[in-house]
Amino acid sequence: MHTLAQKSTKKAWSGAVAEPAKEFPLTQLPVIFGKIPEGLRGTLYRNGPARLERGGMRVGHWFDGDGAILAVHFTDAGASAVYRYVQTTGYQQETATGKFLYGNYGMTAPGAIWNQWLKPVKNAANTSVLVLPDKLLALWEGGKPHALDLQTLETWGEDSLEGLTNGLNYSAHYKQDPQTGEIFNFGITPGINATLNVYKSNSTGKIIQKAAYPLNGVPLVHDFVLAGKYLVFFIPPVRLNMLPVLLGIDDYSDCLKWQPELGTQIIVIERETLSLVSRGETEPWYQWHFGNGYVDDTGAVIVDIARYQDFQTNQYLKEVATGETHTPAESTLSRVTLNPQTGKVTAIAQLLDRHCEFPNVPQPKVGQMWRYTYMSGFRQGTDISQEILNAIARFDHKTETLIEANLGENRYPSEPIPVEDWVLTVVYDGNRHCSEVWIFAGDRLDQEPVCKLQLPSVIPHSFHGTWKPLK
Repeated sequence: MHTLAQKSTKKAWSGAVAEPAKEFPLTQLPVIFGKIPEGLRGTLYRNGPARLERGGMRVGHWFDGDGAILAVHFTDAGASAVYRYVQTTGYQQETATGKFLYGNYGMTAPGAIWNQWLKPVKNAANTSVLVLPDKLLALWEGGKPHALDLQTLETWGEDSLEGLTNGLNYSAHYKQDPQTGEIFNFGITPGINATLNVYKSNSTGKIIQKAAYPLNGVPLVHDFVLAGKYLVFFIPPVRLNMLPVLLGIDDYSDCLKWQPELGTQIIVIERETLSLVSRGETEPWYQWHFGNGYVDDTGAVIVDIARYQDFQTNQYLKEVATGETHTPAESTLSRVTLNPQTGKVTAIAQLLDRHCEFPNVPQPKVGQMWRYTYMSGFRQGTDISQEILNAIARFDHKTETLIEANLGENRYPSEPIPVEDWVLTVVYDGNRHCSEVWIFAGDRLDQEPVCKLQLPSVIPHSFHGTWKPLK
């Protein structure tokens, strides 16, 4: 009876992470509602942790799950999809032995104590994707990207982009300039004091310029902003207690401490030369993600942030891996105005009083002024400590209005991807334990989707995706 009582407390979303995802080969997708828009031609790619259990053992944190990529190809012949795990070395070794061998963000390596030093971290390749002309990169911030075939998703192996030497890491949150095609990214190298490595690549992904800046302690930096001619980093007041990690007695996640007295550090970098413009400091908050940034007429940098008051979000995300959450972690869409020459914040304003995550803008607007921010959130009345994101929305900065897609009870959309006149999302339907691709008209998010496509198997809740137009 006790087991039944425990199971009954789990919400419908837990069905998507209860067991490892099942891959499927290229499969034509049946249209189960509406029709595919005529002009929608290209590929939707999504990445996320798909295996949270192996050999009867669960991962320690949602971030530890092995990455799997979904590709949905839209052509004149309709829609087809393929879903495959990224064949990292660690994934292949663990598949061969049928058990976890490595530590990760939220777990130490199982087995003998020396495994803590021999196998401290597995590249999970599970966070985001970057489309290059001749390959797809599966991104994870603690190591190198993995290159995959754009069509078949066959894994080719780790890729240094001709510049990731000496253990340089490549973050999941690159920014690509829509006009020049240049790609900017960063990686953190831990140490007594960490190093922020900043990279500029050409449109093929090849790194053509690098710069390095010292940081205070070892912070957790997940994302940054491209704003006009600047790259802006907000370093939250979270620091890693290195010793237990180095000794192998505790994992990264549990050794990250919220230290609000440090405030939020700001680093502004000139994008052309990657040289330092300014360093500043402002009040403490935590963020995983930024919406976008631009330089206004006065020369001020405007940045939109999904802003948390503290670091409770990490505990919540740890609980997601168990299929049951109880920690509330609320983020609001906030706008920060700063002087790039001094790094001084001149204003912080809350734009919405609703939870906001995965804020993004259409790719042609990255780094410049924009009108619409797309985001994930919660339906009104949701207990955010118990549920995961169950709504998507569009905020209109001009009219200051929000339109929201209400998908109904027990349906969980992925981060919304705006593509021209449409918004794409992958939905886990907890009522029927299945996954679907939903396409909305961008300006009618609050109405029925224009199309729903059935996927062959359940896609666990994912992190980030992108769109590649058919050239």
